[in-house]
Amino acid sequence: MPQLPAPAYPAEVLARLEADAKEVIARYPGSRSALLPLLHLVQSEEGYVSRTGMAFCADQLGLTTAEVTAVATFYTMYRRKPSGDYQVGVCTNTLCAVMGGDAIFDRLKEHLGVGDDGSDMTTEDGKVTLEHIECNAACDFAPVVMVNWEFFDNQTPRSATQLVDDLIAGRTVEPTRGAPLCSYKETARILAGFPDERPGAVEAGGGAGAASLAGLKLAKGEAGPGARVVGQRGETPRDAPQKGAEHLSSHDAPQQTSASDPEHPAGPAAEEGE
Repeated sequence: MPQLPAPAYPAEVLARLEADAKEVIARYPGSRSALLPLLHLVQSEEGYVSRTGMAFCADQLGLTTAEVTAVATFYTMYRRKPSGDYQVGVCTNTLCAVMGGDAIFDRLKEHLGVGDDGSDMTTEDGKVTLEHIECNAACDFAPVVMVNWEFFDNQTPRSATQLVDDLIAGRTVEPTRGAPLCSYKETARILAGFPDERPGAVEAGGGAGAASLAGLKLAKGEAGPGARVVGQRGETPRDAPQKGAEHLSSHDAPQQTSASDPEHPAGPAAEEGE
C-alpha cells in the first residue's frame, strides 16, 4: 500500500528549522546546491533523515521528494533510520584490516550484541551504532576507529572495547586528535555549516601527526642522521636524501620514453582485437 504523507514537524521545530534553512540557502547562488547541508540540518534534529526531513528539504528548495530521496540514499553519511548517539565506525579497508581492523569490528559486534544486518547494528539502549567504514583517510595511524567522525588512532580490540564501554557509561573520552567529542546530532549541525560554539573546540582541531609528517621530512632531507629509505623487496636500503639534494623528476629532466627514444618508438596504437 502507498505510504501516507510524511507528518509535519511541530510548529516550533518547523519555525526554527526554517530560519536555519534560510541562512543555509543564502550561501549558494542556486538554492538546490544547499541540499546536502540541509540534509545534515534535518539530521541534527532527529538523528537521521526521516521522511519528514526529506519533505522539509523539498519544500525549502522547490524540489520533489523523489529528488531529495535520490541524494539522501546515495550518501552513507545520511542515516535513513534512527541510530545511536555515537556512530562508531571501524575502518576495515585494506591497511586497517591487515593491522587489525577486522578483529576490532568482530570484537565490538560481539561485545555490543549487535547483528550482522545493518538494521540491528544499534545497541538496545540507543547509545552506540556500529558500522564499517571503507576508509578513514588515516592509514598511517592504522587501525583507526572514528566516533562521530573524530579520530581514535592505533586501536586494538581491547582499547576499542573500552572506548564503547566508556561511551555507553557516559564517561568522557578524548579523541586522539581533533576537536572534543560531541553527540551525533551536534556533529550533524556542524556539518550543516553552523559554527561549533563549544569553548576551545575549534582551536583543538590540530594538524597532521608525527606519523603523517615522517615521509615529508624524509623527502625533504629533514629526517635526521641515520634515516634510511626502504625500497621494494630485495632492494638494498639507501641513505635518505639530504636537504637540498638533487631530485630529478620528469618535469626537471625529461627521461627516455617511447616518444623521445628513437630506438624504441611508440608506433601507432592498435585497434581492439588486432
